[in-house]
Amino acid sequence: MENEVQKKRILSGIQPSGDLTLGSYLGAIKNWAALADEYDCYYMLADMHTITVRQVPADLRRRTLTQVAAYIACGLDPEKNVLFVQSHVPAHAQLAWVLDCYTMFGELSRMTQFKDKSAKNADNINAGLFTYPALMAADILLYQADLVPVGGDQKQHVEICRDIATRFNGVYGDVFKLPEPYIPQVGARVMSLTTPENKMSKSDKDQNGCVYMLEKPEDILRKFKKAVTDSDACVRYDPAAKPGVSNLMQIYSVATGRSYGEIEQEFDGLGYGDFKKAVGEAVVELLRPIREETERLLADKAYLESVYRTGAEKASYVANRTLSKVYKKVGFLAR
Repeated sequence: MENEVQKKRILSGIQPSGDLTLGSYLGAIKNWAALADEYDCYYMLADMHTITVRQVPADLRRRTLTQVAAYIACGLDPEKNVLFVQSHVPAHAQLAWVLDCYTMFGELSRMTQFKDKSAKNADNINAGLFTYPALMAADILLYQADLVPVGGDQKQHVEICRDIATRFNGVYGDVFKLPEPYIPQVGARVMSLTTPENKMSKSDKDQNGCVYMLEKPEDILRKFKKAVTDSDACVRYDPAAKPGVSNLMQIYSVATGRSYGEIEQEFDGLGYGDFKKAVGEAVVELLRPIREETERLLADKAYLESVYRTGAEKASYVANRTLSKVYKKVGFLAR
């Protein structure tokens, strides 16, 4: 009886372009685990998106496998969630080409991420970097996703996806479901420890600004010890005036469950040294079980392979149904 009410479908993905960060965990993955009972969840490892920037092939393979293990260690049960590698489902590339032909040059030129990445990779402004929003639209539309969990900075991608789908539906009838961005209430936007005005990013040139999910405890503690604060010597939440301290408070709050008011009381009259040490220790304890479980899973390659193979089969079944409908609509002869 329980399947009588169709669950809404969620699709999200993270590129294995760098090791997963504390920001990826607190901002996204930590919240995903709680969605499985309420939604039909598909989580992909967006390896096709990573190659718009040059990758070392062996590193990309290692990171993709590690990310599968980390997803499971973070509580994404493969029995309840479909975990799959994007490149294992050829329909992503196949639908992306069709959608390329329904995506306007002007729309793509306005994408802020294209401008940012072009500036960072001036020697490699390739066509994939320009057209990747069409691949992202294909990722979402293949699964007829209702909701796409995104950070506020990613809303533009869901908007262009809706525009492409609306244009296609306008010509061929009701083919694609229009997805909504799902911005979780508790999703923390974790900032860099060294430049707190920027988001913590795995592509950050300054490694001290970024804490990795699988990092050694002593390295995590060292990074928090060096975290940028201010000269005020007062633990108070004020993102505009005190970005560094406010970022540390947000991290501490998510790691311990304490409110900003409780944190302010806890460190009243204490220096930043004590505060930074406490935040570092809370993060170490938060990540310890995830790191240990990821390492345990990585030792069992056969199990991980069974997870991503099963995931690819389930994902392909759904994706191919959408793709064959699209192929028929645009007039491709059936094989």
